[in-house]
Amino acid sequence: MKDSNYDKKLKEEISALDRVGFDTKGETERSGSFLVIDNKEEESLSREDELIILPITLALKEYPWVKDLLFSIVNKDKDKWTKMVAEEEQIVGSFIYVKEGVKVQFPTQSCFFLHNEGFDQILHNVIVLDPGSKLDVITGCTTGNLVTRGRHISVTETFVREGASLSYTMIHDWGAKTVVYPRTAIKVEKRGSYTSNYVALTKVGEIQSNPVAYLSDEATVKFSSIIYGRPDSLIDMGSRAILKGRGSSAEIISRVVSKRSRIISRGYIEGGNEGTKGHMECNGLLLDKKSSIYAVPELEASHIDTELSHEASIGKIAGEQLNYLMSRGLDEESARSLLIRGFLEGGIKGLPRNIQDRIDAMIRKATSKESI
Repeated sequence: MKDSNYDKKLKEEISALDRVGFDTKGETERSGSFLVIDNKEEESLSREDELIILPITLALKEYPWVKDLLFSIVNKDKDKWTKMVAEEEQIVGSFIYVKEGVKVQFPTQSCFFLHNEGFDQILHNVIVLDPGSKLDVITGCTTGNLVTRGRHISVTETFVREGASLSYTMIHDWGAKTVVYPRTAIKVEKRGSYTSNYVALTKVGEIQSNPVAYLSDEATVKFSSIIYGRPDSLIDMGSRAILKGRGSSAEIISRVVSKRSRIISRGYIEGGNEGTKGHMECNGLLLDKKSSIYAVPELEASHIDTELSHEASIGKIAGEQLNYLMSRGLDEESARSLLIRGFLEGGIKGLPRNIQDRIDAMIRKATSKESI
């Protein structure tokens, strides 16, 4: 593991990474940490014997089988961004591995930090949970205080073995003109479960992400997202669930707010075996005439014994709700802030208390009277 001997110029910014859930002060219990600054792995630390956290280059040396996992569920020729990752001579990224039957009590944290203006951060991450294991991961992606431009390009491949359970919470807080192209796939084996929580509440140039989960027998997946599109941001987000196994199930839930931004909210569930079930909900809120939300819910049944459903709605703040709050003494901006906050806070359920508190605090800040 590597000590975090940061450059003095970085200390203040690093200490503020708690805004994306990365605790540098030791105030919150964590089972381990991983931090990349630009293209340097600055911290790799595990506090549990059966939890392995390593830079991907070291993992390839210590665990030769990891090589077989690279680009095994993400096609390296999928698009220009996956090709860029595949062509990197020096692989940068994290390897998180939980051994069989181990249930890690406290969350593991990771952070991918862009510190230099205009930098291309190119990553390949691998997560493996052996059978019967359990882990919560909090990942934050952000830029330095003075950074507005840069590119974050990543491939993340996750393997949830039989009966294992992974909760993965991603918090984005990018620079105003940063472009972000993650390519993610998850393989969930028999009776395994994967929960993804995604939060983006600040301005960004462009985000394009559409993770896909492949489910075996009786496996489950849930994707939840909270997105607040800020002025001039382009956000193309979605999730895909391929229900290959008998009795597998998926849920995709998104809450989307657009303020002079363009948001595409995607969801796709394919029921491909008997006893499969899938449901998705996309709820959008437009705040002004320059806002745009395009909801794309897709269902595909390739087996007669599958149950798939979706709900989608896009609208504006209800006038009667706004008038009611104003009649109770709130000014219009405060009333709007309260309604937006309530809309977003319903987007993710079932998080550990400390993670939920962090997200609620972010929503309160993002939807404050001053911010909207």
